[in-house]
Amino acid sequence: TMAATLRGSLVTLVKGLSGPQWQQLASRPFSVSAGRSGPEAPPARADAIFKVTMLPGDGVGPELMTAVKEVFKAGDVPVEFEEFHLSEVQNMASEEKLEEVLTSMKTNKVAMKGKIHTPMEFKGELASYEMRLRRKLDLFANVVHVNSLPGYSTRHNNLDLVIIREQTEGEYSSLEHESVTGVIECLKIITRVKSRRIAKFAFDYATKKGRSKVTAVHKANIMKLADGLFLQCCAEVAELYPKIKYENIIIDNCCMQLVQNPYQFDVLVMPNLYGNIIDNLAAGLVGGAGVVPGESYSAEYAVFETGARHPFAQAVGRNIANPTAMLLSAANMLRHLNLEYHSQMVSDAVKRVIKQGKVRTRDLGGYSTTGDFVQAVVENLRHRPAY
Repeated sequence: TMAATLRGSLVTLVKGLSGPQWQQLASRPFSVSAGRSGPEAPPARADAIFKVTMLPGDGVGPELMTAVKEVFKAGDVPVEFEEFHLSEVQNMASEEKLEEVLTSMKTNKVAMKGKIHTPMEFKGELASYEMRLRRKLDLFANVVHVNSLPGYSTRHNNLDLVIIREQTEGEYSSLEHESVTGVIECLKIITRVKSRRIAKFAFDYATKKGRSKVTAVHKANIMKLADGLFLQCCAEVAELYPKIKYENIIIDNCCMQLVQNPYQFDVLVMPNLYGNIIDNLAAGLVGGAGVVPGESYSAEYAVFETGARHPFAQAVGRNIANPTAMLLSAANMLRHLNLEYHSQMVSDAVKRVIKQGKVRTRDLGGYSTTGDFVQAVVENLRHRPAY
């Protein structure tokens, strides 16, 4: 019979292998890199180490980055950071430093950054280093996904909305001058090209993530030309995406609606200043600046940061900052690098710690330190691949 023939050929094959060869085959560890023959094939792991530019920034930024590095080390995450300390308040900012960062970014394409604090005093240069970095890399889209954390109750639970903000023009164009003594003119720049680009980004994002509605936020009733143009561009782009519902809302009403009934929103798209304000308002709905991750994109670069950018200077060195936002942002970065396993591992661990509710930093009503939280996350990392 067929079975007997097969059994016979299998026995012949095994006998044909000399003792040591058979031992070697049987003892070889299972490997994803099975294409590499020979006993030296390594066990399952990422194919390469990914290089990522890191800008710790000011305030608690460096402490949050230390938290990320500790968790990555414990989880054997195949990422290597190139660190640059760019800071205006610590006199660590210069053209050379900015160029170094840009060179690193051009090679790595991906960065993690803290908030680079901008002093209020005018010292001859209107554009902050934060803004200049954004412009040089053309990081036009800022995305903040506001998501309630299971286990931490707020006034509105189960929130899930996305704020997409244009961040290279608008009110933050750094074009201000004193036309006559005592009169300042501050220019808000809105262009068709950049308005259409951010609108298209928002609709593409909604399509890719399976979301059903995009709402444009504006003040076209007062700024008829500037916000009028932004609104017109959004409406034109919306026509190209018939499956996605399109609405618009005035910024002041939007703030009230977000506080009263945020569930009506899905994806919101807006110019620069409104986006900055709404990012912070929405972050406050789910637990504040310490828990909401954010990211900025250009056509070729991605920068991962916190959703509400605060240096939280009063917490420096006190070991009380909440690393949740930065860790979730780091998990998003890993997903962007296609390290799906590691991304899921980090975000699951963070969410598990919050859900258990035993380790809470002060901003979430607990007494734990940053170190306690990081330790709890490390302990919750799921079984890691042994190297």
